[in-house]
Amino acid sequence: MSTLAAFADALEESSVGSAIAGSRYLFPILEGAHLIGLALAVGLIFLTDLRLLGVILRGVPLEDLLRQLRPYVFTGIVVVFITGGLLVWAEASSVLFAPTFPIKMALVVLGGLNALYFEFVTARSPAVRADPAVLPRGARAAGWISLCVWTLVIICGRLIAYVPHWPGMD
Repeated sequence: MSTLAAFADALEESSVGSAIAGSRYLFPILEGAHLIGLALAVGLIFLTDLRLLGVILRGVPLEDLLRQLRPYVFTGIVVVFITGGLLVWAEASSVLFAPTFPIKMALVVLGGLNALYFEFVTARSPAVRADPAVLPRGARAAGWISLCVWTLVIICGRLIAYVPHWPGMD
């Protein structure tokens, strides 16, 4: 734990960490950009998930939807990762020790693995292309997993501010 604490302190005390934390406008701008990137990425991911579940856009071929949304989803993800990293840099000693932070990061990895598996395996299967209105069970499962995982990522991210340390570690 002391190594992580030393690392967190070094991040915060660095010129970048100090500049972000000490700026009247930079930290809120980064937070705002983080939320906008999150809305863009996760909003479009949810749209895709609802399509996978057959709730909306049933007449739109999945391949067309993915091709059109992919650049915007990736843009949102890049914005989220850059701004999120900078926000952690400025508040590392509080963020890294928040109990929901490692859960959030594990869920981000799980969501990323689900997306990669979907992109490179599920979406390329002939069953997905056969009938655009009725997708196979694997595609629907990817949609449910994605909806659940990214919802929990957002909840855990928000809880970082409200559960700043493990209970009993005051």
